[in-house]
Amino acid sequence: MHEAVIDVHTATNQVIDITERVARFVSDAGSGLLNIFVPHATAGVAIMETGSGSEADLIEVLGRIFPRDDRYVHRHGSPGHGADHVIPALVSPSVTIPVPAGRLQLGTWQSIVLVDLNRDNPQRQVRLTLLEG
Repeated sequence: MHEAVIDVHTATNQVIDITERVARFVSDAGSGLLNIFVPHATAGVAIMETGSGSEADLIEVLGRIFPRDDRYVHRHGSPGHGADHVIPALVSPSVTIPVPAGRLQLGTWQSIVLVDLNRDNPQRQVRLTLLEG
């Protein structure tokens, strides 16, 4: 088993492409199943197309589903922070990707992104675990 942690700063961007950093990890680690896990109650990881406006679309859709107002029981922090705690129910805190011969098995337009709409904590970690096989 190979493990690594990626530190990510999310103050200026809410959807951050981490594909290249993950690809570097697996190129050195070998083959198997890669688990990508975000150990935070208000962030998630997704596989999606990037660079075509999809990041802004995702933020807009999540904003419509989870408005930033005082409707949430969980009310500490910035306005609408309760929404941040519900988002990981839809944007999972983990994904698993096959890694044959040290290469991420992603589709042509797929990228790995950290999704973090929480304004209160811009320091995030992404944990990578490759189970060899």
